[in-house]
Amino acid sequence: MTETISPSRRARGGGGAARRAERTAFSVETARYIERNIPNYEVLTEEALEVIERNAETVLAEIGVNFVDNPAALERWRAAGAQIEGERVRIPRGLARKLCSTAPSEYTQHARNPERSVVVGGKNLVLAPVYGPPFVRDAEGGRRYATLDDFEKFVKLGYMSKWLHHSGGTVCEPTDIPVNKRHLDMLLAHMILSDKPFMGSVTEPSRAQDSIDMCNILFGADFVQNNTVMTSLININSPLTFDSVMMGALEVFAANNQASIISPFIVGGAMAPTSVAGTLTQVLAEALAGIAYSQLVRPGSPVVMGAFVTSIDMNSGAPTFGTPEASHITYGVGQLARRLNLPYRSAGSFCGSKLPDAQAAYESANSLNMGLLSGVNFMLHACGWLEGGLVASFEKFVMDADQLGALHHFAKGVDMSENGQAMDAIAEVGPGGHFLGCAHTQQNFKSAFWRSELLDYKPFETWDEEGARDTQALASARVKRLLDTYRQPPLDPEIEARLRAYVADKKASMPDSFM
Repeated sequence: MTETISPSRRARGGGGAARRAERTAFSVETARYIERNIPNYEVLTEEALEVIERNAETVLAEIGVNFVDNPAALERWRAAGAQIEGERVRIPRGLARKLCSTAPSEYTQHARNPERSVVVGGKNLVLAPVYGPPFVRDAEGGRRYATLDDFEKFVKLGYMSKWLHHSGGTVCEPTDIPVNKRHLDMLLAHMILSDKPFMGSVTEPSRAQDSIDMCNILFGADFVQNNTVMTSLININSPLTFDSVMMGALEVFAANNQASIISPFIVGGAMAPTSVAGTLTQVLAEALAGIAYSQLVRPGSPVVMGAFVTSIDMNSGAPTFGTPEASHITYGVGQLARRLNLPYRSAGSFCGSKLPDAQAAYESANSLNMGLLSGVNFMLHACGWLEGGLVASFEKFVMDADQLGALHHFAKGVDMSENGQAMDAIAEVGPGGHFLGCAHTQQNFKSAFWRSELLDYKPFETWDEEGARDTQALASARVKRLLDTYRQPPLDPEIEARLRAYVADKKASMPDSFM
């Protein structure tokens, strides 16, 4: 980490109240973002990669992409050398790739607690929670529309989760708050209830600007212009369409040195071809165009190459998750992103199940491990995803968050140090003995194996006496325990008051709208 100045000092030089808050603070342990010591899994040969790259250039040059309702974007492209016909932009071969070359290969996203800042790119993996569901589910209340209270609970759970590095963005949609105002409440919750990094609002360019303005209060305006404090999601309307809302938000973030994930939204067979190679071609073409545009706005602005990919059930039309085809595409896009020297976003705890059950576990495990092995640098939806992304589940949130610990430990690779080789233990025990009491075991047993904080490994009799609880019941108890022990991380009271005043003033300046 390179930054060690607290948000309080960044904005106003500290103060007695801030120091008192820090002295009495309750803090939770958060693991450092994953730094892989394992190889990436690659499914494409050099020849296949070259074919896909050549085909993507053909798509951009001959078919083109649409920039809808955005005259300024068309003028930027025209000035850069693209051919413009109506809203269609045809990008000459090599131009998009050349523009992408100014994007950094990695960047630091600063948190208000500098100890929780993350580095996106390289061999690193940053884990963030589910994003966007309008519904929530828990064992007691079932499936229902999400509220602001639900949203705040998820932010608290994210803060309390050891293996989660990032607070995320729209962890669920608080539908009890007007559409034009809820982004303010969500940003405020991330800024006050957690001290982990967070995402900005992308649902309208003015809301992206609100995100910048609130960060100026939290971090200080100079700090925001010179550092990245938000990583936000910009989806492409696949196939090959860039709408003015998402691009408008991208323009705001890029102009202010904030990171954007440029992510095609692919459901294979509906928004892209049914074939893996065809989908990879489209994903690369869309990502090249979007990333290149970010660099037209501000060369050097941080950006992440994204890929949200599922296949489709050809009988029902529903998206499917944890499938081999999605894995092939996710691994392949990872290879393409590395050839562009860009950070990569994909994968998550994806599942189509309605409940946090065996289907959810199988599909999520496939998706999470795929993300680790494909070289993903920023994993959105790492915990809490249910029902194809329609639902944020409290129980699944803590179930997934617990399993993220296994990713951390797998990513360490094999310890080949003298202690890892354990020759002293083998010599001490010899033939026919056991290792439970040897010196090596005594020295290493506390840290040798990853241990779940959720799953039950007790003998049957003990498990039965304690109520024979299944995993969802264990997860419900953990949700309650985490929320009961939550304590708000310290924040300078003056900064918190200014944030609350900004939100109140903005809300008062416009009528409610639920459209």
